[in-house]
Order: sequence, then structure tokens, then C-alpha cells
Amino acid sequence: MQDTELYRHVLGLEKPWKVDRVNLDVPGGRVDVWAVHEEGLRWSCPECRTELTIYDHAPERIWRHLDTCQFKTYLHARVPRVDCPRHGVKQVNIPWAEARARFTALFERLAIDVLQVSDVEGARKILRVSWEEAWGIMERAVARGKKRKKKRVVRKMGVDEKSAARGHNYLTIVSDLGRGTVEYLGDNRDEGSLDGYLGKLSPKRREKIKSIAVDMWDPYLASIRKHVPDADEKVVFDRYHLMTHMGKAVDEVRKAEHRELVQNDDERLKGTKYLWLYSKENVPKEKTGWLRGLRQMNLRTARAWAIKENFRELWRFFRRSWAEKHFKAWFFWATHSKLAPVAEAAWTFKRHLAQILNYVRHRITNAVSEGLNSKIQTIKKKAYGFRNRENFKTAIFFHCGGLNLYPVTHKNV
Repeated sequence: MQDTELYRHVLGLEKPWKVDRVNLDVPGGRVDVWAVHEEGLRWSCPECRTELTIYDHAPERIWRHLDTCQFKTYLHARVPRVDCPRHGVKQVNIPWAEARARFTALFERLAIDVLQVSDVEGARKILRVSWEEAWGIMERAVARGKKRKKKRVVRKMGVDEKSAARGHNYLTIVSDLGRGTVEYLGDNRDEGSLDGYLGKLSPKRREKIKSIAVDMWDPYLASIRKHVPDADEKVVFDRYHLMTHMGKAVDEVRKAEHRELVQNDDERLKGTKYLWLYSKENVPKEKTGWLRGLRQMNLRTARAWAIKENFRELWRFFRRSWAEKHFKAWFFWATHSKLAPVAEAAWTFKRHLAQILNYVRHRITNAVSEGLNSKIQTIKKKAYGFRNRENFKTAIFFHCGGLNLYPVTHKNV
């Protein structure tokens, strides 16, 4: 088989395209392939598909293809242009790459696979491309996926924030709790951040939102109430964030009590910070005895922990009346415990009780969002720093957007 025929198969070229010549540069570690097309053909306008005669050819372009025998392989071609009466002079579609791409579709498919399982630095070394080229492939993949994505109603929605950089630098994340995908990323975590998503939904799509899991963050609540009908019946304050509030209250009690004990040379609470943050069933086996011993002592921290654990029982109920009855009993205990941080948390929960109890009806939490948050944190670490916020957003959509990222291969022209 001649080189031209071999590389026609390697490149997947079909009529009217064929390989004209091949140049192997062994010292340079590359193969260059020139493709030409048959003469006397009519070509379709890429906009309206009207068949037209050739107007002229664009200057020669080069596309990186899959390596052959460990040699970098490059495809060269001059792409025909047509003069469409409706759309003007346009470069025709080519079967091996998308418009304005620097890589063939087959190379981009491989690159996407590699980028999905590796960090950008590792992927670029495997693919032998630059950092900018790797990011370009990711950006094109995300843009392609967003364009293909059909508009759909997110019936069970999660709203959360994620630190984008040091300091008060956040992204607002809207996720589809049913599909486990990131649907929207907004800058900051204010009312306008969520307005950018909810405000663009049609009234019909807003009405179809069934439930929204969110933290007790007033700017988010203001946006939801502004855009979503019957918002107060659909908002569910997330269990994870509520328990985080309780965990902080317990820790404040621990710190204050530890300071008092240390003054009397009593260090029994030393090193117990994270011990009190465990839920009862998640305490490591090797620490259960330690925690049991501390709970048997007359410690304010132990009482605060018991109140925290009792609050968790709220999510076991399937009837709102039962859940409300449990909360009333718990609230009395918390507010009469003489533990100021615990009482403060209890009063905060009481002010938002309706949205807390909405869980009984909707049975949703932001666990999916927290899982995505964890994945996003991994993405952030693996990137060794993002050059800008938009790169960070691209990476999140690339890995968590549930998008169809791949280019079409062997398309008709």
C-alpha cells in the first residue's frame, strides 16, 4: 500500500478528498500529509446548504491529527470557499474538523478523553500540546456541549456557593439534583448571581420548579422569592448547612469551656475539636470509647453535642406535624440549655422553620450539590491554579456539566 493510500485510511478521508502527498521527517518526529479535492465539484454553503461552484480557496491550513507510529501527524489542505447569494463568501465544511479548529475531530475526541481523567498539565504532556491548546480544546468542547444542550426544566434544584479563589471570591452554583449536573455558574454569591439564572427562565419553566435546596442565605432567598411562584413552599433549607450551623455552635461551647478548664490545669477537652463534629453513627471505632467517657462527664460540650444529635432526628419524620412537634421539644431544650451559641442557632432555625420543615414534603437535600462541590474542589487542586475565573468555569462545566462534549467525526459536506 502506498503512503498516500495508507494515510487516506489513517485520516479517514473519503471522496471528494484524497491524499496528494506525504512527507516523513524522522529527525523532527513528524509526518505531514497534504489533502486535495477532486475538480469540477459543487460545494454546499455551510449556512443554508445551497450547492454552489467554487469561488476560491482559503490559504493553506494545518490540523494536528492523531499520532502515527509515535510521530506527530499534521494534515494540510486548502479549503474551498463559495460565494452564497444570501450569506456571502463562506468557507465550506470539511469532514475531518470543525470550523476554526486547529485539530482534527478524531484528535479532539482523544484529547477530551485524556482531559477527563487527567489534570491539564498531565494531559498536555500526554498529548504533546501546549497549555493554551489544551484549554482551547476544553473551551471548544464546553461551547459545543452547551450549544447542543436542550432546554429543560430543573424540577429539583440545588443552589450553593463555591470559593473560586482566596478571600471573599465565590461562584454561585445551580445544580440539577435529579441528574447530578451543574446547570449554571454565576459570579459572586449575591442576589444578582442567582438572578442571572432564574431571571432568564420563562414563566412556564419557573412554575415547573418543584423544590429548591439552599442554604439560609438571604440574597439567594430574595432572588428565589422574586422569580419562583410559591417560593416559600418550594424552598428547603439544606440539612448539611443546618448541621454545619449546629456544629459551629458546639465548637464555640467547646472552646469556651476548654479555656475555663485549662485555667485549672484540666486538659480533658484538648484535641477534641473534631470529635464533637461527628454524628453518633459516624464516630470512628477507635474513638467511641473516648467520646463515651467524655459524655459521662458533666461537660457543657457534651450537652451541646447531645442537642446537636437530637436535632438530626428531624429528618427522620414523614409527617410535617410530627416533625414540628419534635422541633418544638428540641427548641425548648436548646433555648433552656444555658448554652448561648446553641440557643442562638435554635432561634435562627425557628425564624426559618417553614423552609426547614418543607423537607418532609420534598425530601431533598443538597447532598448532590455537596458531591459536585467536592468534585469541583478536586478539579481546582488538579489544575495547579487557574489563570482566570473563566478557565475555572470551563473546567467545572467540562467535568460536571453533563454535556455532550465530543465533536462529530466523518460528517458530510
